[in-house]
Parts: sequence; structure tokens; C-alpha cells
Amino acid sequence: MSKTPIKKTTKKVSAKKQTEKKTVKSKLGFAAVAKKKTTKTATAKKIIKKKVLSTEEREFREANLIANSEKKKKTGSVKRPKKTSTPSQTTSLLDAIVEGMQEKKAKNITILNISKLENRVTDYFVVCDADSKTHVKSIADSIEDVVIKLTNEKAYHTEGHQNSEWILIDYINIVAHVFLKETREFYNIEGLWGDADITTIND
Repeated sequence: MSKTPIKKTTKKVSAKKQTEKKTVKSKLGFAAVAKKKTTKTATAKKIIKKKVLSTEEREFREANLIANSEKKKKTGSVKRPKKTSTPSQTTSLLDAIVEGMQEKKAKNITILNISKLENRVTDYFVVCDADSKTHVKSIADSIEDVVIKLTNEKAYHTEGHQNSEWILIDYINIVAHVFLKETREFYNIEGLWGDADITTIND
């Protein structure tokens, strides 16, 4: 008689344990799925963040490379290429630069021959000025267009287009300077190279 209740009790406990096990498994399974979902979301966020950072980093590095390149050119740490030009080729380039300036009504065109001076960076400066930034830019564009058209020569380096107060166009043996009028007066290139042979072109 005493065995029956024991068996029934054992069955009840066993059933209870099974129910508890199922509940625990169910909870663990849900937690695992939830954890996986959370991990996936976190991973996705990390990947997106990484992409943004890598793009920013790339742009930052490119900007630094450009800035350093320009800095090297200005400081002379990048060797200036040598250019061999005959007197006839030099004259043709000078004429083309002046014509490019005149085509857009540049003012006070001056040629400075510094070929005989020490510590020079070029042989000639061709300088002019304009009344507005728009005028400065149009003159600079005209110089490059006319020079390519007449001599088939491209500029080695240009700078100053961003603010258009002083645009420099470098053809290695000749450098053209297009100034806003007040900027030209401030920098006074003719005064800095006072020993140069100066030729003034009539407007």
C-alpha cells in the first residue's frame, strides 16, 4: 500500500522537473537568440562606424598629402625641374603670356628679366593687375588658354585660384603673376626685384 503513493510522488516530481527544464530551455533559447540579434546589431553598427571613419581618414590623409606637396613646392624641398628653352621659345612664351593678359584687359603689364640675378627661381616674371577677383581669374584663365593655343605648353604649377587675389602661373623659366590691384601694391614685386631689367607694356 505504501509503494503506490511513492511512485505517484516520483512521477509528479519528474513531471515538474521536465516542465521546469522545458521552461529553462525555452528561456535560454530566447536569450541566446536575443543575444545573437544584439550581437548582429552591434556588429552592424561597428561596421557602419568603421566605414565612416575610414572615409574620413582617407579624405584627411589626401588633404594632408596635397597640403604637404604644396608646402614642399613653396619651400623648394621638391627640386624644380630643369627646362631647356631657346631664346626664340622663351620670346614666344613671353609674347603668349602678354597676349593672354591683354585679351582680358589686364592693367599695368610688366616684364621683369631676372635671368642675370643670383638666387632666382626663374628667368622672368610677367606681372599685371586687375580691379576685381573675377577679373583676376578671367585673366589667369586667358593666359593658360592662349599659351596652350600659341605654344602648346602647359603650366607646371598654378596656385591662388581659391581666393583669386593673386594667381601664380608657373612655366618654370617664366612665372606669370596676376594680382588684385591692392594686393600687387602690398607685395611690390618690382621693389623686391629692383635690380631686374624691367619692361613696361602699354595698356
